Amino acid sequence: MPFRDGHRPVLELSRPVKEPRAAVLLLHGGREFGTAAPPAWNLPGVRLRLFERAIRRSTSRDAVLMARVRYRVRGWNGERADAARDAQRALDELELLTGGAPTVLVGHSMGARAALRAAGSPLVRGVVGLAPWCPAGEPVAHLRGRRVVLLHGDQDRTTDPRSSQDFTARAGAAGAEAATVLMRGGDHAMLRRAAAWHDLTGRAVAGLLGITDLPPVIAERFSPSG
Repeated sequence: MPFRDGHRPVLELSRPVKEPRAAVLLLHGGREFGTAAPPAWNLPGVRLRLFERAIRRSTSRDAVLMARVRYRVRGWNGERADAARDAQRALDELELLTGGAPTVLVGHSMGARAALRAAGSPLVRGVVGLAPWCPAGEPVAHLRGRRVVLLHGDQDRTTDPRSSQDFTARAGAAGAEAATVLMRGGDHAMLRRAAAWHDLTGRAVAGLLGITDLPPVIAERFSPSG
């Protein structure tokens, strides 16, 4: 059902909560270019749902709403940055449901880039980026006061783990708490050592929401905020 402004919702609830104290928004990967709508069943979305299960377990004792972004088109599409626009729209919709509850964004590849772009929203407490797409020159100033965790496989041949390290260094200099953790033997699809990816992501989200302490492997890497 469209809103009055003609936009269709891009938020899909996966764990509704009547009175949420926090929220998690998931953004799956996509393509550099592509203006066709994503199919209802797509591999990037399926892959991220395995991470969703881990996050459900790590937040099971708290009133944490979980939702997914439903992209209008499959690609980033250059300056259009369609996925980032959808991420912001989803946050606007989420605010109406939660009343402004603190939110952690979890994105893979293009979805991580969209999450990082949208993280300037007052709702966002932190971001977990999985094998993120972080081109040189991506903006970081809006991340001041946010906590950013990037997990990147050291064998990724699709996105460069060095770009994640550069991004968190720049974000830290801009006033974020930011860390990159290299996943030994990890690839872009996050299929190698998948259990380690899932476990660390679930614990990172719970830590960013203040449900538990951050995993030491993340906490010890955080660059101090300015």
